[in-house]
Amino acid sequence: MSEIFPTPAAAAPPQCRVAVVIERQHQPSRWEDWRFTVADVALDDGGYGDAPRLLRDDGQTAQFLFPGLPVELRRDEGEGYYLNLTSGAPVWFVMWRIDEEDPSRAWPERVTLSYNEAGRLLDAQERVDNRPLPAEVRAWLQSYTDDHYQPEPKKRRRPVSFVAPDQRN
Repeated sequence: MSEIFPTPAAAAPPQCRVAVVIERQHQPSRWEDWRFTVADVALDDGGYGDAPRLLRDDGQTAQFLFPGLPVELRRDEGEGYYLNLTSGAPVWFVMWRIDEEDPSRAWPERVTLSYNEAGRLLDAQERVDNRPLPAEVRAWLQSYTDDHYQPEPKKRRRPVSFVAPDQRN
């Protein structure tokens, strides 16, 4: 586990590297020439090489591997990590783009574990897909979140109708 999640220098944020597989379908419907989806996200210990490559292409469906994308954990994203972890099904969030000059090409731009960061990207009209988070990454993220984030206690305000008449303001 220490090779995948190296212990960073004190000033650098903890990080891991991932490889993303993007799947491309040719004319999946009469309205689309190409459809892209994030097919997989896997931890990358360096075994995938350092350059994108075609994994398979049968004329209808192709898969492309993009290795070496960094995933950093930052203190200011603690709430986003907490929300991802408590969602019931934690995920990788992958922001990806389509080449404007060649719409048959797409690539991942960023990978994050923060629910809030993914939301900001979606608000900015970016494409964001998600894939399930493996148990070992979930444990790493949980440990970081436990050490660096404390959720604020919720202050529930009772409706006025539940407060005794003599105690209402």
